[in-house]
This record gives sequence, structure tokens and C-alpha cells, in this order.
Amino acid sequence: MIAPFRLCGSAFLWLVFGASLLIAGDAAADETPAKALFGSKALPAEMAANSYGFYSKGCLAGGVAFPCDGPTWQAMRLSRNRRWGDPQMIALLEQFSRDAADKVGWPGLLVGDISQPRGGPMLSGHASHQIGLDADVWLTPMPSRRLTYREREDIFATSMLQKGKFLTVDRSVWTPNPVQLLMFAASYPQVERVFVNPAIKKKLCDTWTGDRTNLGKVRPIYGHDSHFHIRMKCPAGASACKAQAELPAGDGCGKSLAWWFTEEPWAQPTQMPDAKPVKPKVMTLADLPKSCAVVLDGPALASVAAATFGSAYRAAAPAVANDSIEQVIGASGDVLPAVVPVPMARPTLQ
Repeated sequence: MIAPFRLCGSAFLWLVFGASLLIAGDAAADETPAKALFGSKALPAEMAANSYGFYSKGCLAGGVAFPCDGPTWQAMRLSRNRRWGDPQMIALLEQFSRDAADKVGWPGLLVGDISQPRGGPMLSGHASHQIGLDADVWLTPMPSRRLTYREREDIFATSMLQKGKFLTVDRSVWTPNPVQLLMFAASYPQVERVFVNPAIKKKLCDTWTGDRTNLGKVRPIYGHDSHFHIRMKCPAGASACKAQAELPAGDGCGKSLAWWFTEEPWAQPTQMPDAKPVKPKVMTLADLPKSCAVVLDGPALASVAAATFGSAYRAAAPAVANDSIEQVIGASGDVLPAVVPVPMARPTLQ
């Protein structure tokens, strides 16, 4: 069996070569797209962990890598080099994966994009995920075997929507387990929001019979039919991290959700016949917090191994018999430790 680090390493070597072809250049180049600058960095800056700016307009200092493999997770799309995050975000993902296995019966998480090594705008795919506090988790359960590097690049997550129907959940793939997984993700106090497709949110509103306290955290958004997006709150003491506006009161199952089932969100923008095309504004380094220039030019850690998050392996707790998911979520008092383990190489997990 190939060691997890070797599997990750193949992606890293590809990235180092590819990064040399991108624009690393002068970080102060006014017109250089910020996504090119941050996308060219293969390793995080060697500095204290901090999130600067907002989820869709910022960067990440001291990022650590989510390990490619663990007892209850596997990282996907390794070639993108987007499995980096704030240490507390990575700790949350590891804990969530263990809790989901122990308390929900989810076989394990397949984790997609988190952030780039230094955060910032991405070359493709996301407007957010810039400060190391966002993560995509597939709604496809982890298989019982370890996926190959090629499989992690090629396979697709299963959509929860019915083909050929507007915002309709497919009953053949919508089972109790994804429902429980989503509500469990929302139950963590450090989770700010959980983004899902509007059809999934509506299905939760219509069918969830347990405690609805955290249902308001689950928010409808475009896409997100085959994965959900966990957004963590700004960590305590991260004064440069810009928090999101507070959630509206209630479970989010009213007018704000109904809007998604009208024509307005999906209508094509109207354009006057003689109007000149508007060139989209490209985000540059000058548009980001000033600290991001320091993060961009900071010295890199020596290797991926030196920046991979390490935490003590914890055996799975016995399953709680005869307890409903509502009871389990209500009784869960798990809180992340105040001191997050320092980055270190993870030993091979057989």
C-alpha cells in the first residue's frame, strides 16, 4: 500500500512544476490578478496562523494542510492544492469526521476544496474559500478502501437532485444519513453556516422533526447539490478576520427560502441592445487587506510534510445505542481544545 504522504507528494510535485509556470513575479504589480499571485504559491507562509479579511476577500497566514488520509476521511482533488486551512478549521474537520462516524454512522468524509496554501482568490471555482475557514464536504460517503490518486481526480460526487426536474430532491439518493450529517455539521458552535442547494434546504425544512435550533444555519445557495459547504466562525482572537453578518432569526424556512423557487434567482440579466459589454473587474492585491502582501511574500515552510496538520489518533467511541440523531446532537458537548496541535508530519495510517 502506498503511504498517504507519497500519494499527496505526487500531487505536490506536479504543483511545484506547474507553479513555476504561473506568475509569481512582483507582488506589488498593480494589474496582476490576485488569483495568479496566490495560485502560484505551493506552500504556506511560515508565520503565525491568522485569517485576514473576509471569506471572499482575504488571505491566510500560517495555513496547515489537511492530511490526505485519516481513519474517517480522505481528501479529494489533490492536484488543486486546496487542502489548506486555519489550524482550527482543520481540527474541526478531523473532529467532525470522527463524530460523524461515531454518532451518525457516516462511513467517512470525502473532503474537497478548503483553501490555497496562502488563501486568497483562486484561479477557478470559488469566490470564497480565501481565509482558510471554508471547506467543501461531499455528500457521497467515503468508500471502505483508500482511493487512488487518479480516482480522487476523476470521480464525481453524487447529486441529490432529480434529473430533468427543477429543484427537486431525488428520493432514491436522499436517505436519512445525509440529513443527519448536515444537521450534525450545523450543530457545532464554531460553525457559522452550512451552505446547501435550495432544494436540499427545502427538504430539510419539510422533513426534519428534531430540534430545529440549528436549522437556520443551513443556508440555500446556488449549486451545492452534491456537496455541502462548512463555514467556520472567525477564531477567537483573530481580530483581522472579518465576521459575517449575524444569521436572521428563525429556521430559514420562510420567505427567504421561497424566493429561490421563483424565477428571479435564475433569470438571465437583461441587457440593452446598444449597451457596451462591461469588462468584469479583476481583483488585485491592492483590493485585499494590506497584510496579504506580507503573507504573499513571506518565507515558505520547507515542505508539505512540515505543514501537515498533526493530531493524536483517537479510537472510535462505541456507538450510542437506541439514541436518535436529535438526542445525540443535543447531548454533544465536544469543543475543540484551546491549544491546537502544532503542524507535524502524520504517520502512515494503515
